Amino acid sequence: MSIAPETVSPIPIHKDYVLNRWLCVTALFMASLNLRPVVASIAPVLGSIQHDLGLSGAVSSLLVSIPVLCMGILAPFSVKLSERLGIERVITWSLMLIGGSTLLRLFIHSASLLFLTTLLSGIGIAMMGPLLSGFIKKHMADRAPSTIAIYSMALALGAALGSSLTSPLHWKLHSWQMSLSFWLIPVILALPLWFNVLKRQPLSSKADSAISLGKSLEIPWHKGKAWILALQFGLLSLVFYSLLAWLPLMIIAAGASMLHAGIMVTLFALIQIPSGTVVQQLLKMHASRRSWLIVSSLMQAAGLLLIFCSTYIWFAVVICGLGSGMLFALLNLLPVEMTSSPEEAASWAAMIQCIGFLIGAAGPLLTGYLHDRMGHFNAGILAMVFISIAMGIISLSMVSTENSKNKIH
Repeated sequence: MSIAPETVSPIPIHKDYVLNRWLCVTALFMASLNLRPVVASIAPVLGSIQHDLGLSGAVSSLLVSIPVLCMGILAPFSVKLSERLGIERVITWSLMLIGGSTLLRLFIHSASLLFLTTLLSGIGIAMMGPLLSGFIKKHMADRAPSTIAIYSMALALGAALGSSLTSPLHWKLHSWQMSLSFWLIPVILALPLWFNVLKRQPLSSKADSAISLGKSLEIPWHKGKAWILALQFGLLSLVFYSLLAWLPLMIIAAGASMLHAGIMVTLFALIQIPSGTVVQQLLKMHASRRSWLIVSSLMQAAGLLLIFCSTYIWFAVVICGLGSGMLFALLNLLPVEMTSSPEEAASWAAMIQCIGFLIGAAGPLLTGYLHDRMGHFNAGILAMVFISIAMGIISLSMVSTENSKNKIH
């Protein structure tokens, strides 16, 4: 009689573990999918927004810069909030805030309301972003590279969907407000998953988190490696969000038609979707994170240089997008690999995103300002080429250590 429980009990335990793992992966994917459409959907309808609301290039670029600024300023606060409420609860509330602000865009008839929805969505994205690294460390630390690949894929897919579908939706619905509010749908799909994640959290998880916070949740301002990663992430964000806001007009300025520019922007977003998986496979061949950071930086620089020269635009977009996506995957993998707890991973991600997004927020604004002053994008594109090369040079300062957990080289 005593044998029966021993033979039966492992089955439900294993089944529950598998279900919980799949729930966490799916919830992570859906949360990550909602980090970029709110921002990426602006560029395809920016001309209509400028026309209807009378916005200049510099002012309209704030529609991209404001969320990025929020991500920089509020990232450390997300860690402190998770100390009180738990990582999973803050992520769920952030999704609700993104959904509410996206719904409000349906009723926009003034610049002030548009900027309010942009601010609210930026707050939601800022609070959720750093905590996803902690969530990965907590639930899927044993498969960090593959999980980061899924995370990067979802981010790139969100950007691709936002940039490629918003314009057709605008043509179909004859309303940029409705095309922007369409991105409430991924939030609606994500929330039931996160309510389920919350339901599965043990009651002791919040208390256990609070016990570990005294040490783990200190933002690593004194860590040299954290500063290097933050600077790298900032330069990447500066280039990426500048392209996210202005790439369609850059390609049109290079001589392409509006339709061709739309296709190229979609290609730029789509090519980043498999970039995390590409990084995962490359690391199996050659484990040096530093080497691939340098290669990715040079790929991004080469693509931007070809855009500057207005030649081989499709090839330029492909290698620039792939380089950018690989950089993002690598810079999100390193904080997870170099830390020892979910709280520490979240605190590193918070610092990196705080510094990184504050730098990155200047990109769309400066690019728009340079275009307004000079009447072309050449200066902005050339600046991004040098920034990408600088990222490769900075990567050279990443040296290996004896401790494999902190290994970069």
